[in-house]
This record gives sequence, C-alpha cells and structure tokens, in this order.
Amino acid sequence: QVQLVESGGGLVQAGGSLRLSCVASGRTFGAEAMGWFRQAPGKKREFVSAISDTRGTTYYGDSVKGRFITSRDTTKNTLYLQMNSLKPEDTAVYYCAASGILAVKYYENPDQWPYWGQGTQVYVSS
Repeated sequence: QVQLVESGGGLVQAGGSLRLSCVASGRTFGAEAMGWFRQAPGKKREFVSAISDTRGTTYYGDSVKGRFITSRDTTKNTLYLQMNSLKPEDTAVYYCAASGILAVKYYENPDQWPYWGQGTQVYVSS
C-alpha cells in the first residue's frame, strides 16, 4: 500500500500562485507514476498532471498547460504542483494519485490510479 498526504492548498487571488505538495509513504517503491487530479463541485474528477518515474517525463491537462508545473523529489518521496496564473476556474479539491507501472495512455483516467490522497482545497477568488 501507498499512503499519500497532500498539503499547500488555500485561498489565493486570481493571477496568484500556490504550490501543492504530496508526500508518499508506505510501499513507495510501488509508486512509479504520480499525478494530480482535481474535482470541482458537481464536476467529474479532472486530470491535471502526471510524472513518470522512469524518466521523469511530465504530462499536463489542456486547461493547465503553460501555467502549472509538476515535479518530484525522489529522495523525499514528494510530488509537487506549482500553480501559476491561477484562475477562478482552477478552484477545486486537488488530489494526489500514485500507481505502479501505468501506460501513459491511461494517465488521464482516474480509474487507472489505485492510490489517492485525501485532497486539499484550492480556492481562487476573482
């Protein structure tokens, strides 16, 4: 099992920045791909970003490309999401996810990720 704990959410004005963190513990050797999703009230869980373990290649959802940056520090078992130029539509609960070996074509499907954190709320005011 892999345990994930997110932090860093909060309230920010439009145009501002936030950095989310996700610390993985437990059987972290099983966490090969890691990612971020978000879910706004009444909406489906949306893919934000992912990073592969083997090469550290990053992938982003269309709505955040050019504004968000995901990275990981393998020595600390920590995943980060730097969110810049935030918009009110970025308001959501942000979830960290982890998986074992996962093909890139499945990254955007939340059903393919077996491990999830509890989520951290991000609220962007206009």
